[in-house]
Amino acid sequence: MNETEKTEAPNPQIAGKSLLIVDDDEALRTRLGRAMERRGFKVALAGSVKEALALAKGAPPDFAVVDLRLDDGDGIEVVNVLHELREDCKVVMLTGYGNIATAVAAVKAGAIDYLSKPADAHDIERALLAREGERPVPPENPMSADRVRWEHIQRVYELCDHNVSETARRLGMHRRTLQRILAKRAPK
Repeated sequence: MNETEKTEAPNPQIAGKSLLIVDDDEALRTRLGRAMERRGFKVALAGSVKEALALAKGAPPDFAVVDLRLDDGDGIEVVNVLHELREDCKVVMLTGYGNIATAVAAVKAGAIDYLSKPADAHDIERALLAREGERPVPPENPMSADRVRWEHIQRVYELCDHNVSETARRLGMHRRTLQRILAKRAPK
C-alpha cells in the first residue's frame, strides 16, 4: 500500500458495507484490511478456508477478496460457499500465481475479477465497485515482466516444498540458474 492510500476519504458508496478478506499472508491481510477500512468498508479478516467459511456463515458479506491458494485449501471453495450464502456477494480473487486456467476457474466460480499480487487497495476497490459488464481499468502500475517471472518461479518453488532440484526440473531450467535467481531480491 502506498502513502496516498493512507489519506483517502471513505467512499460513501460503500460506507458500512461488509468486506471479507481471506489470505494466509498475515501482513498482507492486515495491511489490506486497514486500507479498506479507511475507504469505508466494515472489514472481517480470515487466514484460512475454515476461518473464512465460519465468518461467512455467521454473516454473509457484501464483498470479498479471496486469495486463490490458502494453506488449508482452495479459495475457489470459499467463493462457491459465499455465492451459496449470498448470491449478490461481489468477490475479487487474488493470487501470486496467475495463469489462464485459474482465472477461468475463479470467474466460473463467481469471482467478478482476478488480480495478481501485489494488488493495491485502489485496484481492489475499483474491481469490487465496477458495474456489471464494465471492463476493468488497467492497473496504474502493473507488475513488470521480470516480477511476474519471479513470482511464478517463487510459487513453483513453494509448491515443490522448497526443493530446488524438483523446481528446476518442472521449470525446465538448470538447478544452478534457479539457485542464482532464488538468491536475488524480487524485481520491482
